This record gives sequence, C-alpha cells and structure tokens, in this order.
Amino acid sequence: MSIRLEEEEGGRGILCLNFNQNQECFACGTTSGFCIFNVDPFTETFRREFKGGSIGYVAMLYRCNILALVGGGRSPCFLTNKVVLWDDHLSTCTGELSFRSEVKTVKLRRDLIVVALENSVYVYQFQTLDLLEKFSTRENPKGLVALSTGEENVVLACPASDGRGRVRVEIFSPEDHNQRISTFVDAHESGLSQLTLSADGSLLATASTKGTLIRIFDTGTGRKIKEVRRGADNAVIYCICFSPDNRFLACTSDKGTVHIFAVNAPELSVEGGSESGGVSSEGSSSSSSQKIPENRKSRMSMFGSFTSYFKSEWSFAKFKGPEIPTIAAFGKSSDTLYLLSADRMYRKLTFDPVNGGTAEEVLSERFLSEEE
Repeated sequence: MSIRLEEEEGGRGILCLNFNQNQECFACGTTSGFCIFNVDPFTETFRREFKGGSIGYVAMLYRCNILALVGGGRSPCFLTNKVVLWDDHLSTCTGELSFRSEVKTVKLRRDLIVVALENSVYVYQFQTLDLLEKFSTRENPKGLVALSTGEENVVLACPASDGRGRVRVEIFSPEDHNQRISTFVDAHESGLSQLTLSADGSLLATASTKGTLIRIFDTGTGRKIKEVRRGADNAVIYCICFSPDNRFLACTSDKGTVHIFAVNAPELSVEGGSESGGVSSEGSSSSSSQKIPENRKSRMSMFGSFTSYFKSEWSFAKFKGPEIPTIAAFGKSSDTLYLLSADRMYRKLTFDPVNGGTAEEVLSERFLSEEE
C-alpha cells in the first residue's frame, strides 16, 4: 500500500505515498522532507523538512518515532542506495543500511526490516540490523515485496528469480527467524504488476501486467483459492489490498475505477513456519449469522464450460475515482476504504458490506497544497 511518484506525476512536491502497518496513518515523501497524516479523523500530525534535499521513500513503524527514509527526486537528501533509520524525537539517524544499487521499497515490522532492490530482497533483524536472508528476484523495478503485519505470523512474498509471474513465499518461524519454509506460487503467465499479503499472512493476492485478473492464494500451500476479474481490457494496477478481516480485497488502476471484491476464502488450516504456530485464518470468514457477500457474475455464466471469461467473478462494489496513481487501504471497519492519489487528494469511501453496489464518497480533502 505504497506508491512512488516522479516529480511530474505528483506535482512539484510529492515523491511517495505510504500507509503505515495498521492503516491508521500515512506518510508523504516530498521534495523538502516528509509529512505524516492521521487517516480518520483526517489531519496532519507533523512534518519534517530537510535542507539537504528530498525524500523519495518513507516507511513508518506504526505510530512510533522511528521511520525508514530513502533519498529520491532530483536532489535526494540521502543516497538512493541507502536506508536511513530516522528517530524523529531525536532528529537524528540511528542506523543505516547501504547497498550497491537503488533502494526501491522498504517494509518494517517491529522485528524485521525488508529492503527490495531491483534484483534482490534483503531481510534484517530490526534491533541488531543483522542480515538474516537475501533472496534473488527477477527484474523488479517496482520493488514489489509484501510483509505480513500481524504479530503471530511472519510471512514475506516477493517475485521469484525464475518465471515471469512466479512468487516466492517465505514463512518464518515466530520463535526463530532463521527457520523458514519456502513456497513457490505460479501466479501468472505474464509478469507481476502487484502483490500483497493479508495482515495475518494467510492470503496472497497478485495481479499481472495485463491487469485483468487478480488471483488469491493460500500462502501455506500455494493453492489458488479465488480468481476475480477487474475488467476485460488491459490496465496498470496501482494497488491491491485486503481488509483487516480478510473479507474484502480492493484494487486501483489507471482506469480510475476502484474495485472491491468479496474474498470468502475457505478456512485455512495449513501449518506455518513452526510446529507451535502456523498461518492462522482466524477472522477470515464471516459469522454464520451474516449474509455472505458474493461478487457479481456474468449472465452468461452458464457458458463457463466454453470460456473462463463467462465464469468470472466481477467486483462486489466499486467507485469511480481519478485516472491517476492511487493507493487504497481499508479502515478498521471492512466497509470503509481510504484512497490517496497523486493529485494530493485524500478520499474516504463507504460501501454496503452485504449488498455491494456503488461505494459512496463521504469525505475528500487535499493533504498538501499546490504551493508545497
């Protein structure tokens, strides 16, 4: 749930938009520093400006004072091949990680730091900055990598080194991160455009460069459990994300329409990275007393035996937004979705979690002025 922007895409100031781990805040990297905003209620909480240049990527660690910063833009404040761990209470760097090529993405947990370069992913212990693992990947210019945020399960997903649409899933033992189980998922025939994990690490969602289909997999087995259709024509997928309870998945693209799909994943009981703790599926299914939401299907679904197109599941709910880079995140309630766009707009949407339909925009605010 992050996106990097060229200066011309985000206007004069924005280089990065990134939600924190529980979607309560978002960070904005700018040509003069970074800003932090509370999501709901929407408000700016603080900003930091650097005389030395711009911040191309910023990752928060929940709401604490530690952030990961990477230089970017035409005048980077820090080297673009370096991750700076910044303590904003002390206004100083408390640690650095340096690489031989440009840093694309940084993901944080309380116990791990994950850094994606174009051809590799590095995993470090947070407290000691000791290197745990290095995984080679296929060319990965977007720095695609996902990291579960739930405290019980530690799951990482990134492009595999072989196969255009293949994903590598690593399930780490919660007790000993040096122990892990590897699974490889053949997600798409074409290249990967986006990938994401549910917060608990039980589900992986992927989109290809075609941008027509999104597939959902069980991370423990690599088994495909659902396929949904964004549209019939090709599109650039900017973001895919799960709701906290795994009931819904949202997708944004250059077509401007935000699609929300019902997941309805079956119960997952696959063991994880250790005998004492696996990938949990708690909260992934609705209460039996609730009506289970269903995605729309074609009236021609009776002809599904002749073509998979007619068997497709289409979005449960949708919203027409701007045709520009946009990322999304669900709120604590799974019927609420937040959008951040390159036009500096914050939007809050709600939708009917039982019947779907058209999502309603209940709030829109500009989070940075044109002069910034």
